[in-house]
Amino acid sequence: MLRYVKQLKIFFLVLAVVSGVIIYFMYSALDTNKPLPIYQPNRIDASLVDSSIQHKKKYHTIADFKLINQNGDTITQANYEDKIYVADFFFTTCQTICPIMTTQMYRIQKEILNDDEVMLLSHSVTPEIDSVEQLKRYALEKGVNDYKWNLVTGDRKHIYDLARKSYLVVKDDGSENYGMIHTENFALIDKKKQIRGLYNGVSPASIDSLIQDIQRLKKEYQ
Repeated sequence: MLRYVKQLKIFFLVLAVVSGVIIYFMYSALDTNKPLPIYQPNRIDASLVDSSIQHKKKYHTIADFKLINQNGDTITQANYEDKIYVADFFFTTCQTICPIMTTQMYRIQKEILNDDEVMLLSHSVTPEIDSVEQLKRYALEKGVNDYKWNLVTGDRKHIYDLARKSYLVVKDDGSENYGMIHTENFALIDKKKQIRGLYNGVSPASIDSLIQDIQRLKKEYQ
């Protein structure tokens, strides 16, 4: 009798473990179908957010912009109308994280090359150095597809405001001339100009998640 009770306990213990595993995988499967969160300034690392909007809890969107790309074309929100896109901040002479970030962005470009819903946007944090000609050289060197990926330059304050008040991905360097300490952050932006994900642009695993999240975001529009 004791042996039978012991075997019964083992049976129920194994059953509980197996059931837990099944429930976990079922939950994980359901979780991938959940909408991505909408990021608000008050829920993001304050060092990346301008103090004027750190309190903001809802309705945050990317502000209108007017910049110049590697071909000398004017790029505005109209170029990204009804698009999902990935944005980052870089500079062409950077020898540390930028080459890795550009390589990871190129990975994303390969994944979305034939996807008309998705684009890329990289902003220079040293616009006084990154002229149109410099951006074009960099674009050719890095395999940038002009139809999918804009490298943009423009007014320093305008880019600073976009980085700190819109995309929420760059640190202030403490100078008086709109200085920026660019970070490795990539931002996933939806068709309503909302931030739907933030990712480590030097981490292949994080970019894997970004690529998966693009597909999750696309499902919201089906």
